[in-house]
Amino acid sequence: MSSIKFGTDGWRAIIADEYTVENVTRVSEATALWLKKNFKKPVAVVGHDCRFGGKLFAETVAMVFANHGIKTLLSTGISSTPMVSLGVVKSKASIGVVITASHNPPDYNGFKLKGEYGGPLLEKYVKEIEAIIPDKAKSYQSAKADSKLIEPIDLEGIYCKHVEDNFDIKLIKKSGINIVYDSMYGAGQNVMKRLFPDATLLHCIHNPGFGGTAPEPIDRNLGELRAFIKKNKASDVGLATDGDADRIGLYNAKGDFVDSHLIILILINYLTQYKKMGGKVCVAFSVTEKVKKMCAHYNLPLQVVKVGFKYVCDVMISEDTLLGGEESGGIAIKGHIPERDGIWIGLTIIEYMARTGKTLDELVKEALKITGKFAYRRIDLHLTEKIKQEVLKNCNQNKYKAFGKYTVKRVETIDGFKFFFNDDTWLMIRASGTEPVLRTYSEAPTTAIAEDILAEAGKLIMKN
Repeated sequence: MSSIKFGTDGWRAIIADEYTVENVTRVSEATALWLKKNFKKPVAVVGHDCRFGGKLFAETVAMVFANHGIKTLLSTGISSTPMVSLGVVKSKASIGVVITASHNPPDYNGFKLKGEYGGPLLEKYVKEIEAIIPDKAKSYQSAKADSKLIEPIDLEGIYCKHVEDNFDIKLIKKSGINIVYDSMYGAGQNVMKRLFPDATLLHCIHNPGFGGTAPEPIDRNLGELRAFIKKNKASDVGLATDGDADRIGLYNAKGDFVDSHLIILILINYLTQYKKMGGKVCVAFSVTEKVKKMCAHYNLPLQVVKVGFKYVCDVMISEDTLLGGEESGGIAIKGHIPERDGIWIGLTIIEYMARTGKTLDELVKEALKITGKFAYRRIDLHLTEKIKQEVLKNCNQNKYKAFGKYTVKRVETIDGFKFFFNDDTWLMIRASGTEPVLRTYSEAPTTAIAEDILAEAGKLIMKN
């Protein structure tokens, strides 16, 4: 049998290749053994998104848990990752399992683990589970599972009530803000249909193939949403979420993409200035340096952690945290769960617009007035493993003194290598842990400079 390893956020594999009922059974077996070791009377919440075989794989998890005497609350329909995480908290469960491959292409599925606090299970516990995954799957008969141990749970209903209890939905509807929502055929579709039936909905039907596009809410994947907003001048805001609805994509009324860095700055400004909230801000290493200026403006403590929301979550569950965020669109805020939630973050910004009567563009300008303007770009370089390792060796040995005309002043190494040319201009190189890929990021005062930095970095890297 193949070795099963958890990545940055769960175990993911190609359906019918490594992602099989047998291998899901193996991972469930290890999870069940870990639960029984760490909880006297463990309870699990299990859900699945819109991917192929999701219901079958979720039922497989429930069957294994029930055979181990573990009470399992099985979702009655499709569920987003935030819905499962919230369900864990509301039902006081010990763990959550989400059958999802998030934003991966449609031929993938996955297995995410959620802690009792409603966020990613901490890495040390994931490693414990990973270490006891059996080499072979045990044979389970569904008839052996005590049916009393498997109960249905309406995660969608729980989530919608939580939204209605925490947002002024009437104010949003009364404001006349025209919302266009693109679920990317993902697990957020039914929630938005239910909460905002008058919103314009795109790709809110069941399609496990995601229309042939990986359900990652980045600008290049959201052409139809962008085109719709540009064509229909009445649209005020465009919201998109990924396959399991924990990441956000956002557009202004002109059809311009508003990236995660801007969203983070807008949220900090709203939560502090308008909602009078405080606490630490925790962001991943690849997030804009402008967060430092925003936090300094409001006298908020800031912590920078490795890339991966599990590191952000670790801070959120142990300290008073206002916001946790990462470059890829995963953001969490105080008052909810320590979990990325694309719909929750989208509604927070829409509520901000409704309360102030300001457009999304005006909210962006208000935040940038504090931090200053910036441009951010990222390119993933696909190369040979040999070149990848040679570049990392050069980084470790501090051999890169300049990238073209950009002279390195200092280097930070929280996760990968961030080469600063000055306080507002930098290049980051970070290796993929599973592929021969180097991720390169840049931030600069203008788009032209940010793109030029990446071009110079690419030239130097490919010389290896």
